[in-house]
Amino acid sequence: MKRNTRIFDLLSNYQEEHAKKKMVSGKFAGKWRHYSTQEFNQLVNELSRGLVIKENIKQYDKIALMSANRPEWNICDFAVNQLGAAIVPLYPTLANQDLVHILKDANISVIFLSNAELYQKVKVALEENGMEIPIYAFEEVEGTQSWQVLLDSGRAHPSLDLQPYRDAVVPDDLLTLIYTSGTTGKPKGVHLSHKNVMSNVLDCQKLLPSFYKKALSFLPLSHIFERMVVYLYISKGIEIHYAESLETVVADINEVKPDGFTTVPRVLEKVYDSIIAKGKQLSGIKKSLFFWAVELGHQFQEPEKNSAWYNFRLGIARKLIFSKWQAALGGNIKVIISGGAALQPRLARIFWAADIPVLEGYGLTETSPVIGVNSLEPGGLKFGTIGKVLDSVEVKIASDGEILTRGPHVTKGYYNNPEATAELIDAEGWLHTGDIGELTSDGFLRITDRKKEIFKTAGGKYVAPQVLENKLMESIVIAQVMVVGEHRRFPGALIVPAFDALDAWSKQKGLVFADRESMLKHPQVIDKFQREIDRLNEGFGQWEKVKKFALLPKEWTIDGGELTPKLSLKRKAILAKHQSDVEGIYAE
Repeated sequence: MKRNTRIFDLLSNYQEEHAKKKMVSGKFAGKWRHYSTQEFNQLVNELSRGLVIKENIKQYDKIALMSANRPEWNICDFAVNQLGAAIVPLYPTLANQDLVHILKDANISVIFLSNAELYQKVKVALEENGMEIPIYAFEEVEGTQSWQVLLDSGRAHPSLDLQPYRDAVVPDDLLTLIYTSGTTGKPKGVHLSHKNVMSNVLDCQKLLPSFYKKALSFLPLSHIFERMVVYLYISKGIEIHYAESLETVVADINEVKPDGFTTVPRVLEKVYDSIIAKGKQLSGIKKSLFFWAVELGHQFQEPEKNSAWYNFRLGIARKLIFSKWQAALGGNIKVIISGGAALQPRLARIFWAADIPVLEGYGLTETSPVIGVNSLEPGGLKFGTIGKVLDSVEVKIASDGEILTRGPHVTKGYYNNPEATAELIDAEGWLHTGDIGELTSDGFLRITDRKKEIFKTAGGKYVAPQVLENKLMESIVIAQVMVVGEHRRFPGALIVPAFDALDAWSKQKGLVFADRESMLKHPQVIDKFQREIDRLNEGFGQWEKVKKFALLPKEWTIDGGELTPKLSLKRKAILAKHQSDVEGIYAE
């Protein structure tokens, strides 16, 4: 790949080196719509011209985009950034007050959105606040204009030369403002430049082997993780297929048969739990072979460390059992990249054993996003770590254990918020991640906890809740968990059960319940969770062990206010909502 310095340079590179009939594809109402490289680039240029002619868009303007993943997302993105303007993604789940704050803070010039539901959400926000911003919809939506108006306008003016707009853009110019919801306070706009994100694209080239040709995308493009990886796909000439929805991901994987995809650990946990549940339904020799393979898989070490005897047995397990796991994911998976949260090492081990390599990485929106990632290169994998630091990235561990990073991937700061920027980046240019970690002797980065989430018990002992939470999540009957206990006598846990697995266990025990509330109060169910927690507490210090817990009937969600769009726990919100449950844990 020739050297690229601005994100839209990737398109000319694609045209010159990878042009094909299927560049980007989207699925609508069960049918695929494919875009060739030529058509995609043509639409990008037409939209750029239309934005100039109809809306007078110019360098440094901000364009909002609220939509699920689809080819139009990419077309808008490139059309805007080659004009020197910036895309501001809007999460479809944004609360009204946060939406209004972003539109005002970023001084949005135009809004693109996908459908009638999102149009109504934006319309209400604008009307209630006396704001007027032009809106264009990808689908036919009553009350607003179709983006086709802009495309038609651009098509009617082919003589408008876009090259001067491209030439005016330098690598340090703003590419995107991404507003992070965080766990408290108003959203802050992370300023990412072309240089920031391109440094990540170039550093991550090694993650995808040359025989990786086709990808499925379902993580939100509103997050810089998926967006950067899509730029990475484009830089390597990889076909991109967008899943129709989260509900259709499994079916779409089996239809597209991709070489890989990006994911968050929760998705892999659900895949694993589903496979294990099916294994439990087997009987006789089939069931014995299944769980022999699973046990063998959990013993998998880094490829170079497995013995010849282990590899011989693994070859049998792959042929008899794990080949079915591969088939369930389309049969062609070369690599899966996991980010957004900690991946349980046992999951990484068993997927690698199944010949489905999962590469765990780590980063922040403020770091474009990747700081470190495991790789397929010899010596590039270490379970329980997030891999080696990227080539252009510096990392050091502060005296209090906090991970600091510096390099071309680091944001210029928060838009219109110098105070927050000063808290994030020190005078020497080191970004303070807020994560506690360590560098191993062989150069791998390990995350141990969030700096602000470590708490002290009433006995003066420090507890790292994420370490405990990650361990407890190994239980097949635990879907979500938050460890509590600040200034309390001992750590406790708020637990949302994995109800599918719990239902299956209940049926095996001959237990029938009218509803979830009565299920979670049953002595045998409570005993089941106590035994799980006792088992998973092993290996922790006495002061760290979860002593008591509360079982909750309702899953935590983004819409419910308990999770951020990145699926991180909003700890203060969860504590506030479940204060009585917490008090129950510590009642005498």
